[in-house]
Amino acid sequence: MADNDAAKSSTAKETLDILMEISSLLNTGLDSDTLAICVRLCESGINPEALALVIQELRRAAAAARQDQSTH
Repeated sequence: MADNDAAKSSTAKETLDILMEISSLLNTGLDSDTLAICVRLCESGINPEALALVIQELRRAAAAARQDQSTH
């Protein structure tokens, strides 16, 4: 049983490493922790396109907040 868990863990890490490489090639700006959260959300049934739109909107809002802070 422990061997099976170790194999699953190894496969999951390898998959996440590959996804991180793809993410880097696509310049998504996601770190490994954020990417892992996104994967878990998608595995839980969250629509990936909707998730991408939320991330884009959060980035826009954060940039606007930073811009607003720098002007005050």
